[in-house]
Amino acid sequence: MTFDPVPFWVSTQLGLWVTAILLITCFPLAWVLAKSPGGWVPWIESTTSLPLVLSPTVLGFYLLLLLSPQGPVGDFFMRTFHIRLAFSFPGIVLAGCVSSLPFMLTALKTGIQSVPTQLLEASYTLGKGRFTTIARVVLPNMKGALVAGIVNTFAHTIGEFGVVLMIGGSIPGVTKVVSIAVYERVESLNFGAAHVYAAILVILSYSGMLLLNLVQRREARR
Repeated sequence: MTFDPVPFWVSTQLGLWVTAILLITCFPLAWVLAKSPGGWVPWIESTTSLPLVLSPTVLGFYLLLLLSPQGPVGDFFMRTFHIRLAFSFPGIVLAGCVSSLPFMLTALKTGIQSVPTQLLEASYTLGKGRFTTIARVVLPNMKGALVAGIVNTFAHTIGEFGVVLMIGGSIPGVTKVVSIAVYERVESLNFGAAHVYAAILVILSYSGMLLLNLVQRREARR
């Protein structure tokens, strides 16, 4: 049985990067979607939710066309920043952000909608600006949603297979994540190593869900 811990390090880095990027970038969009009555909101929500129902292989295929050196996004990054996206770690980070977007966005939007409007109006009445209100009123009252977004996004990202394989391939130490390592061990009939990789993923995922449920129960009691 051969066990290589490097895929766990790659998966952990990928999960942290994707979670951090989406946490920062999704909050403004979640705020707009939660507060806007516009008829365009369902169109945006349907677009951002597409990775939930679209086959990872199909999603990965179109992302590969976009991120390849001949694609518009890949060509832009190559010419502007001299960064190759296809079959590279930055590429799977970008692909992971697209794949995990619904998990973070939905959680943040739900959390923002759960904050009573009266609290926001009271903060504005007291002369507090929008950023102060978000920092001192909104975020403390949506802790459960924040934890849900972070846990679900991280767990989904480290377990991603199809999109990562299409964009990054299986480059050891660069793009080979745990899910790909499991697939390769099964393909080579090395079930012992596959069991180890899979069991650690199950433990991590279960721990994340347990943490999420404990936080949500505590918030519900409050």
